[in-house]
Amino acid sequence: MRTLCSSTLIGEFFVIGFAGLVAMKDPDLSMTTVWTVSGIAMFLCLVLCGLVTRPGGVALGWALQIALIASGFIVPTMYFLGAIFAALWWASVHYGRKVDEAKARFAAQASSSTPDAA
Repeated sequence: MRTLCSSTLIGEFFVIGFAGLVAMKDPDLSMTTVWTVSGIAMFLCLVLCGLVTRPGGVALGWALQIALIASGFIVPTMYFLGAIFAALWWASVHYGRKVDEAKARFAAQASSSTPDAA
């Protein structure tokens, strides 16, 4: 699960950076505000890469997905991109857990089928 979720978060890192560039063109927003919000969101993406397998990591990822969709109020394209990344996040969590379960079953079968050396 860690690899799939981290890949999604790294993709979001770049999308948030590009959205910050687009948001800078809005005359109602200051550059400081745009880059403070974008920087915090980008930092959270990187931190979540390490926290995704810890308790609450997936929930924090969902919170980031909601925030990404909500950023569509500032950059309308983010409604679409946020929804795409939310779907990718779901797939990463769902299929990542299935892969982890399959690996655990395979490891258990491999350890039970090896003869004892004694």
